[in-house]
Amino acid sequence: MSAPRGYTSDKDVVQKRLRRIEGQVRGLQRMVEDDRYCVDILEQVSAATRALQSVALVLLDDHLGHCVANAVKAGGDEATAKLNEASAAIARLVRS
Repeated sequence: MSAPRGYTSDKDVVQKRLRRIEGQVRGLQRMVEDDRYCVDILEQVSAATRALQSVALVLLDDHLGHCVANAVKAGGDEATAKLNEASAAIARLVRS
């Protein structure tokens, strides 16, 4: 069995949010199928994007507070690797 992930304590919250986002995306598909107005669809895309960003921030916070913090406590190459990995993840989130 692998070590618990940083988000383990928030797993139910994350899954609930992802299921809600899944429903939003299905709603977007229906809107396109129903030939809804472009701006209405774009507003819903924006809402789904914000919801995904919210999930990403929960995961990032948990990652920093658990995985990165533990690696920094341990020190060495693993700490450097985890800090670099977190920095790259933050950069990807900022660009998205």
